[in-house]
Amino acid sequence: MMDTNIPIAVLSFLLGLVLGSFINVCIYRIPEKMSIVNPGSHCRTCSAVLKWYDNIPLLSYLILRGRCRQCGAPIRFRYPLVEGLAGVLSLALFLRHGLGFVYLHLMVFSLSLVTISFIDLDHMIIPDILSIPGMIIGIPASFLVNDVSVLDSLIGILAGGGTFYGIACGYSLLTGKDGMGGGDIKLIAMIGAWMGWRPLPIVVLVSALAGTLIGGIFIFASGKGLQARIPFGPFLAIGALVYVFFGNEIILWYMRFLQG
Repeated sequence: MMDTNIPIAVLSFLLGLVLGSFINVCIYRIPEKMSIVNPGSHCRTCSAVLKWYDNIPLLSYLILRGRCRQCGAPIRFRYPLVEGLAGVLSLALFLRHGLGFVYLHLMVFSLSLVTISFIDLDHMIIPDILSIPGMIIGIPASFLVNDVSVLDSLIGILAGGGTFYGIACGYSLLTGKDGMGGGDIKLIAMIGAWMGWRPLPIVVLVSALAGTLIGGIFIFASGKGLQARIPFGPFLAIGALVYVFFGNEIILWYMRFLQG
């Protein structure tokens, strides 16, 4: 962990909040095939254009008590949640890596995962406009910043996407039902492009454990049993983010475990 520069740490958190506000726009508009630039921020109920002081991340939500100033309609809690999450991720990355290319690299990757996760939660889809460019950008970005070779990234795409595609085909043949969606296949391929192939076993293992635990709770609470549909994209994102922050520690723990 880097020596903490308090003013820059605060700025990194504020930057995350601002980016989180933009991510909220993407989460809402990309699945609806709307421009992320025009029109400006507005109430989804009464269409009133938001003043700048009603669009301050986290603070405006608290001041307005979670309601539109014009019509009083409730504002989804997702908005401050995403802003706060982006702020915490930005701060955590700064504290771990300092201000530099690694921080920027992991910020883009992490916030892309946040965007994809909340779209998947809302719509049960992972838009190609995010995952496919993410694969393409991930190859040179990882090579230039993290010294992950182009070959490692390409293997990551093929190993991640290919394995999940094989699982999906096998499940479909055995059950006659669709299993894993194409969006999940492209997402794990994107993760492989950014991280290379070596982290993928840990990413998938953490994703599976998180999916089993959280998904099991959701299935029980929903009362729908095994008929409940649960998006897997957010769990893949959790697995990738766990590796981003704790990957080396997990590997060291596992090596010590093998050595007794």
